[in-house]
Amino acid sequence: MSAAVPPRLHPLGEAALVCELPPPATLAQQQVIWALAAEAVQWHGVREVLPGMNNLCLLFDPERIDGVELEMQVLSAWPQLAAATIDGRRIEIPVVYGGEAGPDLAEVAAHTGLTPKEVVRRHTEGEYVVYLLGFLPGFAFMGGLAPELATPRRAEPRVAVPAGSVGIGGEQTGIYPMVSPGGWQLIGRTSVPLFDPLAESPTLLRAGDRVRFVAERVGL
Repeated sequence: MSAAVPPRLHPLGEAALVCELPPPATLAQQQVIWALAAEAVQWHGVREVLPGMNNLCLLFDPERIDGVELEMQVLSAWPQLAAATIDGRRIEIPVVYGGEAGPDLAEVAAHTGLTPKEVVRRHTEGEYVVYLLGFLPGFAFMGGLAPELATPRRAEPRVAVPAGSVGIGGEQTGIYPMVSPGGWQLIGRTSVPLFDPLAESPTLLRAGDRVRFVAERVGL
């Protein structure tokens, strides 16, 4: 379905409005979600914008703007945003693949029928688009993984995944910004900090950014 179709709008409590597009999530639809977020954050009474996969949540002050008025503002802005494109930053992430840094590389290779080196080659050839941040502060859900690299999550999640771990979970790839439980297949690790709560911009990645992984070393 085209991103020109207006979103479905529904309140979430008394101070939030959800703008939702029909599945599947596509880059074209995400572009419009990001454009609406950039526009709405400047509106009177809107306190925060939270882009998701095919949706956007607008947090607003009900004493400054009425929910119905906000809905009308979204629908009025939508036609001008339907063809919008957000050109995010290009960011390279150095990764040590395999070995202790990527304990599941061999398992991904076995699942895909590729050699570990071929998995790394194809993973580093891709350009990944950050669709949204979620799960953890700074955790980017990225589209663009080569279909042949898609691998199911682990049957038993790890209790503590090291910070900087690069993983594959189904049809997506991502980086754990901090130590946390997780079930993605770990193929490598980066030393680049993804989240710094004291920084002016706490998260390295933002929605719309384009990411490439660069192999520093491959351990088998």
